[in-house]
Amino acid sequence: MTNRTLVIVNATGRQGASLARVACAVGYSVRAHITTKLSEKDGAVAKELRELDNLEIVQGSLEDDQLISKLFVGARRAFINTISWGDEVAIGKALANAAKKAGVQHYVYSSMPDHAVFNKGWPSLPLWSCKFTVENYIRQIGLPATFVYAGIYNNNFTSLPYPLFCMKLQPNGSFAWTAPFHPDKPLPWLDAEHDVGPAVIQILKDGPQKWSGHRIGLAYQLLTPRQVCEAFARGLRRPCSYKRGPITVEVPIPSGYRSQLEGIEELFGKCEAPYFGPDIEAPKEALGLWEGYRGMEEYAREVFPLEEAANGLTWMH
Repeated sequence: MTNRTLVIVNATGRQGASLARVACAVGYSVRAHITTKLSEKDGAVAKELRELDNLEIVQGSLEDDQLISKLFVGARRAFINTISWGDEVAIGKALANAAKKAGVQHYVYSSMPDHAVFNKGWPSLPLWSCKFTVENYIRQIGLPATFVYAGIYNNNFTSLPYPLFCMKLQPNGSFAWTAPFHPDKPLPWLDAEHDVGPAVIQILKDGPQKWSGHRIGLAYQLLTPRQVCEAFARGLRRPCSYKRGPITVEVPIPSGYRSQLEGIEELFGKCEAPYFGPDIEAPKEALGLWEGYRGMEEYAREVFPLEEAANGLTWMH
């Protein structure tokens, strides 16, 4: 591999940061895009990015045509995980066009399904369907690309009162999780910070000759909500229970995310649709890319208390 420049869009996100640290460690020259200037208040990820060898930070808006036109120059590989910084479809298309013009040979795009395409009775999730639209555009322009579909982040769990993945601390020291998912229907799980980087590095190593046009379900465990709570109970050595119920919103959230939560409640609660849609299976392909994953019990034991402490919580002491 003579050209080892790798562009990462959204390098401070869980997926992008995971890839950045692994890519730098194995000798890639990483061009890491971020939207805002890094500062001390951005926390551990920002500090780590600043200290990585072989990493160049490119800061600016993805609605800046000049920035996008220069982002991929001289690079042959790219990993793209856009979020709602603006018009995500327009940004996604502009990035793909710029990558093709620059001659990128392998474009790994973090996509998600639009369930309404597969079943008219299933709703589209607004924060996912835009990614699926961009995926289809990437296919249409003939950019050699692989599409990774991330499972539910283990790292979503918190005892803070955020909706959907609140592992609520009870007065007796136990934890309880309430969500609309069927208690015995398996869901795909991913420790994004630990496992995205090694998996994507292997995809890039295999190259487009193996993975071009392919969708990969990036998840390492299929666990029911009950099994998730059992794993937390073992990891934390505290009781942990699951209750099926509606999503409650106790803190201010953006209107777009509220629509996403309403869609999740209908799609996975009422309709019990498959998480990745009908065509993607996990975890077989993910395990073929990377076997050293961090499972839910290890996450609960080793990482969850640290993330809670970083959020100012003290229950673990």
